[in-house]
Amino acid sequence: MRAARYYDRKDIRIEEIDEPQLKPGHVAIDVAWCGICGTDLHEYLEGPIFVPAHGHPHPISGESAPVTLGHEFSGTVTAVADDVSDLTSGQKVVVEPYIIREDVEVKPGVDYQLSPDMNFIGLGGRGGGLSEKIVVERRWVHPIADHVPLDHAALIEPLAVGHHAFVRSGGKAGGVAVVGGAGPIGLLTAAVLKAEGLTVFISELSEARKAKARETGVADEVFDPREVDVAAEVRRRTDGRGADVGFECSSVPVVLDMLLDAVRPAGVIVNVSIWGHKPAVDMPKLVLKEIALLGTIGYANDHRRVIELVEDGKIDLGPFITGRIGLDGLVSEGFEQLINNNEQHVKIIVDPRA
Repeated sequence: MRAARYYDRKDIRIEEIDEPQLKPGHVAIDVAWCGICGTDLHEYLEGPIFVPAHGHPHPISGESAPVTLGHEFSGTVTAVADDVSDLTSGQKVVVEPYIIREDVEVKPGVDYQLSPDMNFIGLGGRGGGLSEKIVVERRWVHPIADHVPLDHAALIEPLAVGHHAFVRSGGKAGGVAVVGGAGPIGLLTAAVLKAEGLTVFISELSEARKAKARETGVADEVFDPREVDVAAEVRRRTDGRGADVGFECSSVPVVLDMLLDAVRPAGVIVNVSIWGHKPAVDMPKLVLKEIALLGTIGYANDHRRVIELVEDGKIDLGPFITGRIGLDGLVSEGFEQLINNNEQHVKIIVDPRA
């Protein structure tokens, strides 16, 4: 089968590799669509990061570069192991793409995303969604309803990132949220917040991203910080109180500063973005307002709820897909587009068979 293989920084090759073989406790899946993630871009430009460098195998997967890329994917079950009884061939599924030790429990109340040596399928080994087929442990496979299109379903994984940030925030229906940055994760986080019943304000500079936030209906209002004082506008619309929760989705220091101003005393800010540098934090403001500044990584027990939101029509993922390409165009039509024309895109998804 064909697969996109990561060798090193700016070295991704479309190659013919052996099809994966079904084994006990596993599910065979024909991949339908796979999204390109910001993490993939970081690997391409700056890596290896999550990808284990050649000759330095990951302690759980035992693999090192080259590895097959792709961790945001959907597909159809083609076979299940004899000891798997709750999935059948033909079912639509998405994958929660973790590489986690076998003795780590995956159940409510367990922060398995924080377990030692955690990595991701499609980065740390074990195949990836940028290939025609994959074999995955049953515990990571989530069935989805037949009426959910498989191209939309490829966005469930990044949507789960936004949902986990929402859960971390403690936000509640009827509350007010402010999202700093309307890139892919900012928009999908806002989609979760709206679906869960919060009022959502977004701060964003890019004209294209502001338009996408309005088009998708994920924000009650979108502010341009060049035109208004965003924190003052949030306070004005909350009778001087401020937002209950804020989400940093830009890795830009002035956005974090804005959120510290925009949330109410004893409010919560969740950092969702991945920072490439160490920002200054206004600690006096954090202290005097008793703001809780929280981190978040990945997801844990979020996929089922996210799938429900999509199946029930509370989130329409279609408008967030801004490009569909084949595997041969992965670098030129996918990675390079997202690097050089990123404001025009939310998600580019890849058909591994095209």
